[in-house]
Amino acid sequence: MTDSTIQQDRPNGPAAAVLLAGGLGAAVLGLMTTLGESCKPIGDALNWYKPVGSLTGKTLTSVAVFFATWLILHFVYRERNVRFARVAIFALVLLGLGLLGTFPPFFEIFSGG
Repeated sequence: MTDSTIQQDRPNGPAAAVLLAGGLGAAVLGLMTTLGESCKPIGDALNWYKPVGSLTGKTLTSVAVFFATWLILHFVYRERNVRFARVAIFALVLLGLGLLGTFPPFFEIFSGG
């Protein structure tokens, strides 16, 4: 047999790790948006660069959570096969929650405006 005929199955854990990290990053963005808009002290704390406003803190926090989660989950799942359908559903739920949190009619419920 030649090398081209030998096929090795790769574990799906690394793909699951990045999918979950993306979902969690989106959920954190939704949470930061809702908290930043509903609570002035949190919104002020997320204002890291005045010309942009609190968007800087919201997005950079979400990106940091994404990369930290991806790194941790990559090492946890790197040689494993996981139930990918379950992971995908969970990641999509997190993504949906993140999108909901960035939807103005939703976060305005909590801001009183």
